[in-house]
Amino acid sequence: MTRPFRFGVQLQKLPAEDWALAVRRIEAWGYSTIFFPDHFSTQWEPTAALAAVAAVTQRIRVGSLVYDVDYRHPVVLAKAAATIHLVSGGRHEFGIGAGWMETDYQEAGLPYDRPGLRIERLEEALEIILSMWTAERTSFAGKHYQITNIAQAAELPAGERPRILVGGGGARLLALAGRYADIVGINPTLVEGKVTPATPADLAPERVREKTSWVREAAAKAGRDEDAIEFNSLSFVLAVSDDPKPLREALARNTGMSVEQIADCPLFLTGSAAELRDRLQRRREQTGINYVVIQGAKPESLETFAEAVVAPLAGK
Repeated sequence: MTRPFRFGVQLQKLPAEDWALAVRRIEAWGYSTIFFPDHFSTQWEPTAALAAVAAVTQRIRVGSLVYDVDYRHPVVLAKAAATIHLVSGGRHEFGIGAGWMETDYQEAGLPYDRPGLRIERLEEALEIILSMWTAERTSFAGKHYQITNIAQAAELPAGERPRILVGGGGARLLALAGRYADIVGINPTLVEGKVTPATPADLAPERVREKTSWVREAAAKAGRDEDAIEFNSLSFVLAVSDDPKPLREALARNTGMSVEQIADCPLFLTGSAAELRDRLQRRREQTGINYVVIQGAKPESLETFAEAVVAPLAGK
């Protein structure tokens, strides 16, 4: 199954004086979704930001990319996500992950447990959240959370709930995503708790294909339709240029990857408009990734990318 292309924008914050105009402009450029990450840097808090963006837009979806399961109790997340789903008219994409940035935990005084424990918490949290979106009352007795007869998060329309996005890079987390997620973000592994020069190499083309296969295998074992899962990638470097060679060579030197691997790595979108469109189409054929998210710090870059790539490919 070939899914149509969608394109999202991840924002850290918005200009306080005209933030509503800024998000309406992104909507008008044809992007599918506005995302906010979840860190303790000087960024806007995602639950508040997503509700605000939903209130001043009509079509664009709003999502978390992604909530760290350790920063909020799953009961709080269930209620926040259900509320955003309602106020947005069903436009919420609920992204959640096991957490990775060690400095966030250190600065907030939170214990930074080994990845396996954080993944266990994520799975328990997802079970609680899904139940709170659908059941009148939820009880849960797990290793990490105990819930006793708690009320439904909100009165969602019958058969409706936020779409779940789980992002990850390791086999265990991507298998969990295959069991639970509607959208799966294919990321590099970050077991060191930080981004290092070697991080991008984990999204070399052959690694991306391996990671999507883990998701599909887990979905099939769980009795899910593999084709029902949408695959997502997040790019950190964007350069629409007829001469991408100098930038690619610099990125190759910094990461230890080859220039061709840089050109075909989802973390880096570099090249002419025609080349970018061609590479995204080939990547979709090879991996199933149809949902591409870029960083949104520079409005002029968003507009250029929208004209060069979003307008020709979105929905096709």
